Amino acid sequence: MIRLKEMAMKKISISNIGKMLILVLLFSTSFISCTDKFEAYNTNPHEATEEMMTHDNLKTGAFFTQMQRNVVLFKDGTNSDSDYQVSQGLTSDIYSGYLAPTGSWYGGVHNGSYYFITNWLETTFRSGFSSIMPAWQSIVQIANEQGLPEVAALATIIKVEGMHRVADTYGPLPYINYGSGSLANNYDGLEDIYNKFFEELATSITVLTDFTLANPNGRVLEKYDLVYSGDVNKWVKFANTLRLRLALRIAYANAAKAREEAEAAVSNPIGLISQTQERASLKHTSNLVYYHPLFEIAYNFNAGEVRMGATMDAYMNGYQDARRPRYFKPAVDGAYHGVRQGIVTSVWTPYVGNQISNLNVDNGTTEIVWMTAAESYFLRAEGALRNWNMGGASQGFYESGIAVSFEENGAVGAQDYIGNNTLQPIAFTDNAEGSTFHAAAPSTITIAWNAGDSFERNLERIITQKWLALYPDGPEGWAEFRRTGYPKLIPVVVNNSTSINRDVQVRRIPYPQSEYNNNRAGVLSGVSKLMGQDNGGTKLWWDKK
Repeated sequence: MIRLKEMAMKKISISNIGKMLILVLLFSTSFISCTDKFEAYNTNPHEATEEMMTHDNLKTGAFFTQMQRNVVLFKDGTNSDSDYQVSQGLTSDIYSGYLAPTGSWYGGVHNGSYYFITNWLETTFRSGFSSIMPAWQSIVQIANEQGLPEVAALATIIKVEGMHRVADTYGPLPYINYGSGSLANNYDGLEDIYNKFFEELATSITVLTDFTLANPNGRVLEKYDLVYSGDVNKWVKFANTLRLRLALRIAYANAAKAREEAEAAVSNPIGLISQTQERASLKHTSNLVYYHPLFEIAYNFNAGEVRMGATMDAYMNGYQDARRPRYFKPAVDGAYHGVRQGIVTSVWTPYVGNQISNLNVDNGTTEIVWMTAAESYFLRAEGALRNWNMGGASQGFYESGIAVSFEENGAVGAQDYIGNNTLQPIAFTDNAEGSTFHAAAPSTITIAWNAGDSFERNLERIITQKWLALYPDGPEGWAEFRRTGYPKLIPVVVNNSTSINRDVQVRRIPYPQSEYNNNRAGVLSGVSKLMGQDNGGTKLWWDKK
């Protein structure tokens, strides 16, 4: 279930205080941001003391792991699975079309039917400003004091990875002047934030490129790096690919800037992510023992509170996609069945039972992935389609993206899939409750590349396959749908919002109530930069198509 009580009552056990580390973050007053809420968040009882951080790089390492653990929330002793559920599971994961909620909360009148539950809107915002930004600020100061620009560069890349997800969820944020003493509670416009992202990535990439060229086997913070074990070469590839991701995000808002940043990313001598072993993910090691939060939500919360979404059903079954058993469990009939968002029913048992496909995640090997290798190829495929210099042709990148996705997911038959020019998405049939929630096929897009098709048709082809490869990364899947309109998603059954068009769907998440309570002037400055009301129907700056 949604463990709001758990969230409110998380405490540190002190029964064995002699055997455990009491981890406390102590920030000087120059580090405390200007709102009361941020000040409260700047103290984390789960980090190392100043004395402890004087040995073996732990001074920066503790903050470094803290940042990595908070890009995507999971149960780690500080965060819980319910934090993931309300920050991502009940927002981007369902608005992307990947999954659908099957919890019976509030009689179905909740985020899934576009009626936002106030206390479900806090966690994404909080995680960025309680765990990512303060830790980054401390690392940068320490790295500057110790003459370690490569450490600051790594931390800045993680900051951009984490905070672009927050910005793409809400819009304007108090980002650019964070920690400078001049924050003054004001929010920055999303265009300015993106320009800062690019500036930070460019600087960090230069520092790390120089470092890895001079030290080909060099590693930084190896013991504390949960993603690449300190491999700087891989971090540069990730940063270049992240830069390309964000460049395409603004393609409809500032095409010239998008092309400039994209081509700069591709031209870097270290390159981009291109192999499965280079994908960015939290590795299961002795230093990080965890399970994917979707496991708990799908299997243990009230016997399961999330299932395969109807849109995934329509596309994956239509394409006879060999990744189906890698993503989902078959229903009792051996087939794969999803569920629509916004259904109204008095009987939820069939939806959490064996008539709908559950998620194929386990509690020991499923990784939390920040960026797949397949995404890198699809990004270049779109760039090439736009006639940007991506170092190759759109078709080649597109087909490589599919092949690498199959490889990443342990699926076979990629070449037959790539060459199929007849299969297309099918109509959705509800397998649990008759014809009430059926839906027409969302699209007619086929798989095989067709050079004779229009730009828009091939763009839909690229984004549809990219979306399938991104699963279950809800923030990226949702952002790409908002940016391009693809893939075409099956709409909600019941729309309980007065501000969100059922066909246009959710465009952003409203700011949390805590900001209105604790930082009213600041949040109102953010709303003024939205160019619209603080609701789910207002488009973000880059959402221009």
